[in-house]
Amino acid sequence: MVVVHSLMPALGTKASDFSLSDLDGRVVSLKDYEKKPLLILFICNHCPYVLHIASKLSFLEDSAKKNGISCVAINSNNIIERPEDSPEKMGLFAKKYKFEFPYLFDSTQEVAKAFRAECTPDFFLYDKSHNLYYRGQMDSSRPGSKEEVTGKDLLDAFSSLSKGESPPKNQKPSIGCNIKWFPQKTC
Repeated sequence: MVVVHSLMPALGTKASDFSLSDLDGRVVSLKDYEKKPLLILFICNHCPYVLHIASKLSFLEDSAKKNGISCVAINSNNIIERPEDSPEKMGLFAKKYKFEFPYLFDSTQEVAKAFRAECTPDFFLYDKSHNLYYRGQMDSSRPGSKEEVTGKDLLDAFSSLSKGESPPKNQKPSIGCNIKWFPQKTC
């Protein structure tokens, strides 16, 4: 496990288009959320940082919905290196943690690269025009810390966005396991 920080793309960056299958084979794309705020979570099934917050993700989704925000989770890990992140296991993970949001598999890793996702978990909140409003940590709790998982940073961003306020000024990078990238081909 390599621990990394999220890259923190510039606020206002447009969301990249995506078209990925959910666990039932239904194709989900950015266009499905046209003129709607959207939280995109890059997660996986095995990462200790994701497992640390997994039981709170359905609460996070409920809070997002109350603020008019939709949620989509994307797993971009190399399943050859991490078979526990396969689509079949994603279904079990989603069921265990009661996900109602689509959990999508990025088999080519092109979506993660387009969003500049680096770690799991990595959070990207977009306004209704799909301009980046918040990116970074859910809260400051980490595996092994005594700090409770509350989602405070994201919940504050949800509230600010729903009120039409400017993005929160103090946005901190997410910290987690690196995305398990496919090996780079060399000539």
